[in-house]
Amino acid sequence: MKRRLPTPQRIARSALAATAAALAVLAAGCASFDGLAPSAQRTDPGKLAAQAALAQQRPSAAWPQADWWRRFGDAQLDALIAEALAGNPGIDSARARIDKARALASVSGAALAPQANALATVTRQRYSSNGIFPPPIAGSWHTQTDLAANFSYELDLWGRNRATYDAALGQARAAEVDAYAVRLLLAASVARTYAQLARRFEQLDLARDLLAQHQSMFDLTQQRVAAGLDSDIELNQAEGSIPAARAHIAQLEEEIALGRNLLAALLGQGPDRGLAIARPRLKTQTIALPSVLPADLLGRRPDVVAQRWRVESARRDIDAAKGQFYPNLNLSALVGVQSIHFAKLLSARSEDPAFGPALRLPLFDGGRLRANLAAKDADYDLAVGQYNQTLVGALREVVDQIATLKSLDAQSAEVERSLASAGAAYALASERYRAGLASYLQVLAAETPLLEQKTLRVNLRARELDVSIELIRALGGGFEEAGAPGAS
Repeated sequence: MKRRLPTPQRIARSALAATAAALAVLAAGCASFDGLAPSAQRTDPGKLAAQAALAQQRPSAAWPQADWWRRFGDAQLDALIAEALAGNPGIDSARARIDKARALASVSGAALAPQANALATVTRQRYSSNGIFPPPIAGSWHTQTDLAANFSYELDLWGRNRATYDAALGQARAAEVDAYAVRLLLAASVARTYAQLARRFEQLDLARDLLAQHQSMFDLTQQRVAAGLDSDIELNQAEGSIPAARAHIAQLEEEIALGRNLLAALLGQGPDRGLAIARPRLKTQTIALPSVLPADLLGRRPDVVAQRWRVESARRDIDAAKGQFYPNLNLSALVGVQSIHFAKLLSARSEDPAFGPALRLPLFDGGRLRANLAAKDADYDLAVGQYNQTLVGALREVVDQIATLKSLDAQSAEVERSLASAGAAYALASERYRAGLASYLQVLAAETPLLEQKTLRVNLRARELDVSIELIRALGGGFEEAGAPGAS
């Protein structure tokens, strides 16, 4: 009976079957990761009780727009924020972190594609007379030339490379969202500093009005002393208040200069840029609260979104670490020519091909793989903890600003009533002093609460602007996860 020779197809099928059987047996004998798992759980925002604290104390409204600063109606503020977003060094740093994260993701993604390399070497060598090569090669000089192309491909059977790539993508997307958070923080810092500058200008107006009043009272007191209606005591009291008022004006002018310097630094410019900043003309705007909180806050706060991407990245790092417990199969092939005679390099007998699979199986590693997986589990727990803390902090910031705005509304109403009373009392004391029916001490006594109420009103208006800006930032400043770079 004639024996049939195996065909190449039968050989290939037998090799594949043997490889599959070997993989199954080897997988069963791999190192185990039993007992290793992360323990942290992400907080469900729906379980964070906030209904009473977030009761609609203001009219419901849509989420802030990306150019939220325009609602304050100051063209100079619009220009300053645009300049800051274009020139602040922190923006360049955030952009560099994005570029680095994307590049690292590309490095991880390269493992999913076939690899190819070309090699060309020329070596002039004398072969030993006592070596493995017989004459005429032994004892003579020859030039060995190699030309080769090497191909390799790792079969990602367990998804390790894909998980590593996904983890790197998660870090890149977190960096992109972090960049938006940097922009939001910068815009809010410019707006808040600008609002404080407006406050200093209003305080300066009050100080100048006070100086004018003191100067007027001093002139009047001089006339009364000349007429014998007052003594030098009243004159000294009236004169002593003038230097104090001037000193307060100088202090406010210093604070205005410092505020301009700070704005110039936020713009990424030198101090001279601050000299060109004119007096702010901000309009107070009532900030309404979106109707759905806190669930929607998850996709509106860039810091929460970035932290969630880090949690996902840590989860995929765990998958990649688990993939290292399984066999690793690489396919490689080499096509090239080799010759010690350059003239014969491209001849038919100079070819030097090679191909075949390479299997790697972890058996005994001293616990390295389990320790690595335990570290990835800990990284995941840490990322989840930071996410939960960020979520709780974000919700607290919103509630804090709402409570402060409610308090400011009540304070402002009381201050307006007190200011009206103090103004009437001061006007009456001034008239009585001019008519000779009251002393200068009574004028000073009536002036003190009037000045306090005027200053308090200025401070409350500035505080309301500041808290409104903080509430906009706490609501995400117009960020939408669906519109973020790399969102999916």
